[in-house]
Amino acid sequence: MNKISIMNEIDEMFDMYCDGCFVKRQIRKDHGKTAAHRFCISECTVGSQLQFLGKELNKIGTHEK
Repeated sequence: MNKISIMNEIDEMFDMYCDGCFVKRQIRKDHGKTAAHRFCISECTVGSQLQFLGKELNKIGTHEK
């Protein structure tokens, strides 16, 4: 995978699953922004995949200098 394709995949996933996510919106409403963010990065499968792609992007970024 190259940098552009990873960035495109991140954008597509965010647009498809995260934008307007009911779960995130409800947690944010009930428990605040921090709790919603914590849910996304620690419990959501989409959040886990986004983290993985971000790490892959960082690996590529360090090798392209």
